[in-house]
Amino acid sequence: MPMNTSNQRYQRGLEKLREIDGDAGQRVIDSLQDIAPDFARYLIEFPFGDIYSRPGLDLKSREIAVVAALTAMGNATPQLKVHLQAALNVGVSREEIVETIMQMAVYAGFPAALNGLAAAREVFAQN
Repeated sequence: MPMNTSNQRYQRGLEKLREIDGDAGQRVIDSLQDIAPDFARYLIEFPFGDIYSRPGLDLKSREIAVVAALTAMGNATPQLKVHLQAALNVGVSREEIVETIMQMAVYAGFPAALNGLAAAREVFAQN
């Protein structure tokens, strides 16, 4: 891939990351610099530069989907907390977050939903 295309993806991704996650996203990127700086770059370029920047869904819809997916996974609590905050940042209400997590009880089970609600409680307490 030509360098200018990669730089465009990176810049677009960095802007989108800041819009969605604010300081929390930057902390994730910073935490990878000493062990996997290339992985940090990939996180900016692909999810944020390519996927989040697509026009098909608004950021609110994307974050609802991410909260649902991470809740259903059941093993991604740190990432879920970052995306719960991101959801709030882009206009998802607490009620919409709770309903999204409760919906996951049907598809991922009660333990996953309970863990998701516990993560939401923590994030809500910080806001």
